Amino acid sequence: MSPDEYCQQKTVQSGSSFYYSFLFLPPERRRAITALYAFCREVDDTVDETSDGSVARIKLAWWRKEVSSMYGHGDGNPPTHPVMLALQPHLAVYDLKEAHLLAIIDGMEMDLDQSRYLDYAGLRKYCWHVAGVVGILSASIFGVTDPRTLEYAEKLGLAFQLTNIIRDVGEDARKGRIYLPVNELQQFGVTAADILNARHSEKFEALMKFQTERAQGIYDEAFALLPKADRRAQRPGLMMAAIYRTLLDEIARDGYHVLNQKISLTPLRKLWLAWKTYVKG
Repeated sequence: MSPDEYCQQKTVQSGSSFYYSFLFLPPERRRAITALYAFCREVDDTVDETSDGSVARIKLAWWRKEVSSMYGHGDGNPPTHPVMLALQPHLAVYDLKEAHLLAIIDGMEMDLDQSRYLDYAGLRKYCWHVAGVVGILSASIFGVTDPRTLEYAEKLGLAFQLTNIIRDVGEDARKGRIYLPVNELQQFGVTAADILNARHSEKFEALMKFQTERAQGIYDEAFALLPKADRRAQRPGLMMAAIYRTLLDEIARDGYHVLNQKISLTPLRKLWLAWKTYVKG
């Protein structure tokens, strides 16, 4: 199996909505974004699938060395992981920064250090590492002629991560994590125990309505930043936004029952939303 095939398999197996937006890219850009996504999945799985925190830190340190090796730094040895081998040819072509890839790893390590965020400012910092930076890297691969496009991409990444947090409240709680800010739980009268024990209530619904409205507002802010000159190139991100905003609508329509189930869209519906956005241009 070639490095590109490995990354393709990793992306398909993840079942992510991102896959549907990649389908509409030219082959070279599709290979680059697939390799980037596979990298994100690998380092995320390092934390999610490793029960021993000390082992997870050792693995993340290894990934940092792989990134450094990919850029010709470190001990002088070349990278060995197929994801790194697939991503390396695209670094200079799309101006992918080493600091941004390392920032993603830092974000994954944050999950080992804390499972609560006191306020939105703290949560936003985490989101920048695990999603805002990914947005910047992705936009660079899609094509950028105006620096404002990177601002758009960073904010869109934030909106995606907030959507993930809303969708995954129950799943994260079962791992002992609550990403919803503590002061906002207090504001709506919802306790950590309510979340951890999957106690749905009107207070919880009000809290989630607040979270959803904020996320939707950030999508609007992101779109307002996207220069017209780069809109066509950035269609993959817009496709993802169409899928994710529809998901938020479904979650709201279902009454925010996210503590005991994971609400998702069918693959056919995701493909239809991606196609509609692509045709719209």
